[in-house]
Amino acid sequence: MAFPKRRNLQEIQRKQLVIVGSRNPVKISCTEEAFHLTFSDQILVQALDVDSGVSTQPFGDQETYLGAYNRAANCRSSFPEADFWVGIEGGVEEMGEDLTAFAWIVVLDKAGGVGRSKTASFFLPPAVAQLVNQGIELGVANDQVFQEENSKQQGGAVGSLTRGAVGRKELYKQAVVLALIPFSRPELYGHSNES
Repeated sequence: MAFPKRRNLQEIQRKQLVIVGSRNPVKISCTEEAFHLTFSDQILVQALDVDSGVSTQPFGDQETYLGAYNRAANCRSSFPEADFWVGIEGGVEEMGEDLTAFAWIVVLDKAGGVGRSKTASFFLPPAVAQLVNQGIELGVANDQVFQEENSKQQGGAVGSLTRGAVGRKELYKQAVVLALIPFSRPELYGHSNES
């Protein structure tokens, strides 16, 4: 009796586990897409609610960056078994009499590496800026001005302002890819590539 030849079964590669410090579907989705664009490895992205340690609406580069870093670090503390931890924090900053919006991304890996990037920034219209300056979080202010509901979990202020030409997910995804450069090109940054 002749048996058919067995195909060589490749060893199934372990998925790289990525923890995002937010349950916001925009942040989860942009992280997942950015990791898949950057790495050929199998990636599994999970969300974790963690504290940013900053104001609900961060003002300025430093506070916004700190919020992103804290989210990534708190994910690492809560779930140390992962391969990567990602913090994304949206913020605003005064530029003269105007207000700009942007986000910081911080990625940590299990080898101790750090990747960071900042999104493009855009100017908020006076009606939105006025509400934010009164202490209202940008997503809520945007919903009020544009008569939307929960825009920060969809296109965000940038989506409302560009009529959907650029959404929050696209804005953030590019910055996550940029924050991953030290991990995708470890030879240039002195990082171990054993993530």
